Amino acid sequence: MASLGFFMRGVITCIAVVVLFVNRANGIDIFLEWNVAIDTTINPVSVNQPVITINGMFPGPLINATTNDFVHVNVFNNLDEPLLITWNGIQQRLNSWQDGVSGTNCPIKPGNNWTYVFQTKDQIGSFFYFPSINFQKAAGGFGPIRVNNRIVINIPFPKPEAEFDLLIGDWFSTDYKVVRRMVKDKSMSLGVGDVPDASLMNGKAPYTPGTSKPYQSFTVLQGKTYRFRISNVGNALSYNFRIQNHKMLLVETEGSYTNQITLDSLDIHVGQSYSVLVTADQDPADYYLVASPKLVNISDGSNLVATGVLSYANSGLPASGPLPSGPDPFDVKFSVNQAESIRQVHSL
Repeated sequence: MASLGFFMRGVITCIAVVVLFVNRANGIDIFLEWNVAIDTTINPVSVNQPVITINGMFPGPLINATTNDFVHVNVFNNLDEPLLITWNGIQQRLNSWQDGVSGTNCPIKPGNNWTYVFQTKDQIGSFFYFPSINFQKAAGGFGPIRVNNRIVINIPFPKPEAEFDLLIGDWFSTDYKVVRRMVKDKSMSLGVGDVPDASLMNGKAPYTPGTSKPYQSFTVLQGKTYRFRISNVGNALSYNFRIQNHKMLLVETEGSYTNQITLDSLDIHVGQSYSVLVTADQDPADYYLVASPKLVNISDGSNLVATGVLSYANSGLPASGPLPSGPDPFDVKFSVNQAESIRQVHSL
């Protein structure tokens, strides 16, 4: 009987090991170490101000994971105040304390670190992370997250030539701590009577022809198709995004593949993420990327209109002509109709 009990314990142990191996075989462990700090030299809008960087980067580094991966992010807080990072759209299953929001996580105190551990369990899609307390998101600290399909799961469209992450968001030229205080004491009505000072693409100011100021540019090959993962990482403004002379095919939003819709422009509200396919089917040249705010009356030359460049390889022609026009920024019906036209197909 003793030998039988020993045998059974051995069988149970082997089964447990096999189950653990199978669970881990579907995903790998990704280990990241982040140093979160203030940089006053980046000057996104030509004003000296504190910008929150991760490992010296603004925006922060890409988290490039696959379905069922285990992501470990060791965050060192080098700010002078507490910090929390949240993973927008990532499902925290039975581990809400890893979600990085006040009430489920204790903030990381200055000079300390904390390792977030979460699994991209049964998820795919485009997401982003950002600081979730103390209005720090208005100073940066955000970055893209990709959750790719496992090899055994086909994506519902041909594999693109390449993928690009595009983070669009509003930006204040004032120190975020000052803006935070103004919002708190009600001397500023964020998104109601007061609007931010500029709009950025991947942390860069709007493109101005002939400028030496860094701007966002993506290089493409004529005839190839590219996936743009676009997120609105701002605090107040919704945007309408479009590309001069190019159509967009909507294919995914925040973890779900969608019915494929061909669009001239796409509304992206605060916190939303979308994937669109863009085919470089025009003559080799540079073309404007535009994200203009909704419900704001401004001109094309305003810093609130985020602009960048889609550049064909070997292009000798700069972007020219007027910016591509979008819907009336006050046409709420357009936004509602477009949102209602998007349907989930499947998530995996």
